[in-house]
Amino acid sequence: MLVRAYAKINLGLRVVRKRADEFHDIETVFHRINLFDEIELTPHTKGISLRSSNTQLPRDSSNLCVQAALLFQKETNTHKGVDILLQKNIPVGAGLGGGSSDAAAVLFALSELWNTPVPFTTLRELALQLGSDVPYFLLDGTAYATGRGEMLEYFPFEIPYWIATVFPNEQIFTKWAYHNVTPDDSRKKTLKEILRAGIHHCEYLREYLRNDFEQPVFAAYPNVRNVVNRFLDAGAQYVSLSGSGSSLFGFFENENEALEFQEEIEQQLHYSVFITEPNFSAM
Repeated sequence: MLVRAYAKINLGLRVVRKRADEFHDIETVFHRINLFDEIELTPHTKGISLRSSNTQLPRDSSNLCVQAALLFQKETNTHKGVDILLQKNIPVGAGLGGGSSDAAAVLFALSELWNTPVPFTTLRELALQLGSDVPYFLLDGTAYATGRGEMLEYFPFEIPYWIATVFPNEQIFTKWAYHNVTPDDSRKKTLKEILRAGIHHCEYLREYLRNDFEQPVFAAYPNVRNVVNRFLDAGAQYVSLSGSGSSLFGFFENENEALEFQEEIEQQLHYSVFITEPNFSAM
């Protein structure tokens, strides 16, 4: 069985408050882009094994794909095994949700591969054990997220721009990012309201749609901050950090601008650039 695990970007991200359980309440909008890992799952008699095109990834139970399979195995009380082959295209530590998307894809696929259906509510509980944003990847589409990121409201939403996403070869640890961000619970309009009002008016987005991690990340990682300037010089109408970084994305009004920007960044800086067409929907 071959499945795709799509990356996401965050359309705005607010860190609202630190909670008593050491997590943070956030507000964000998750949206898929045209970048995905490919996961091939092959049943075998027993055991869970993982191979990956990225040889630096762990292959033991510290890998989210393996964790997902072990959780599903335990929940369904099965002794069936699986070999997982992961073609890793989404950069690691990039703020694009690659590991979370992979884990969600494995949960969903095993239900069919092992012919062991489980209720969606159970899949969601397993996903939340793996990470705060893993539940988002169980369903398609765009979602307004609150709480730790697990309280999800899916809504129809299309982006009418070419999206260029850049990974500037920096890995930013989520723990560091949350330690250095300043929570703020004073804002009134929700990110969902801002996006609906402003998606066709990028000057509105530039004024109101923010990612709270940008301030600490740009201060500590000048290479990431410099990519913003490259976006703007190339004609991007809106630029933002995704998640806690280090990836950034920008909206371009036409394809040529996006492709010229991609060529410039890949040739001059040797960063990976991924292009998503307008109104993209993951299949």
